[in-house]
Parts: sequence; C-alpha cells; structure tokens
Amino acid sequence: MMRDWAERLDAVNRWCGLTVRWLALAMVLLQFAIVVMRYLFGVSFVFLGEGVLYMHAALFMLGAGYTLLVDEHVRVDIFYSRRDEKGRARVNAAGALLLLIPALVLILWVSWPYVRNSAVILEGAISVGGIPASFLLKGLIPAFSLLLLIQAIACLLRDLARLERRK
Repeated sequence: MMRDWAERLDAVNRWCGLTVRWLALAMVLLQFAIVVMRYLFGVSFVFLGEGVLYMHAALFMLGAGYTLLVDEHVRVDIFYSRRDEKGRARVNAAGALLLLIPALVLILWVSWPYVRNSAVILEGAISVGGIPASFLLKGLIPAFSLLLLIQAIACLLRDLARLERRK
C-alpha cells in the first residue's frame, strides 16, 4: 500500500519534471536570440534577459522534486556508500524525517507571507523594462517546497516499505 501511494506521488513530479525540462531548450534558444540581436543588430531588451532568468529559476525550482525522484541529487556518501539496501533505507528515512521535510515545511512557513504579499499587489518588474510579474518568480518558492515535499514523502514511504519488507 505504501508503494502505491509513493507511485501516485511520484507521478506528480514525473509529470512536472518531464514538462519543465523543455525550459532548458527554450532558455538556450532565447539566450541565443538575445546574443544575435545584441551583437548583430545592436538591439537589447531587458524583458528578454529576465525571461532567461525566469526560465532558469522555474527549471531548477520546479525540477527539484523530479531530481530527487530519479535519484540524481547531491548526496554525501559518508553514511550511505558502504551500507546495504536496508541501511540505505534507514539513512534516507532519517534524512527525510529529520532534515528534508522539516526544512521544506520551514521554507513554506517563512516564505508564504512574502509570496502572498507579492501576489496580492501583483508585484511588477525586477528592473525597469523587465517582465512585470516578479510575483510569479516568487511563487516558485512555495511551488518548489511543495513539489520537493511531495517527493520526500514518496521517498520516505518507499524507504519505510523497504524496511518493512526486509524484516
């Protein structure tokens, strides 16, 4: 049953990761267009540069849960590398319960008023001539926390199932 719930939660980040990965291509193309416009035509627009910034932020913030799903995040191997499957499940579960989940809840708690206030006033551009929607950029903070929290819970369920199975 825990594995079924983990799979359902995984589906959220799988969809999100497979969707936002296209931002990498869009970023490269937009940056290329900016360079061509600037050096060939002598034209520059602030909002295009901010567009690269927004895509970069969205790619990393919305892709963090997917990165955890596919186990490509940075891991400190001090406690992990020499352990068997059960030991790794223990380390993962302890890390999720003691570090990752509390940190994500704290980020949500602390950032929510900041993000809400920005959305209420429809906070504008970061720079003059920029994209008039920095509230969207700030909205990535709770989205990041929620997506990573969903994946942390999925990983925790999977690790608990692994520990239960190996008894």
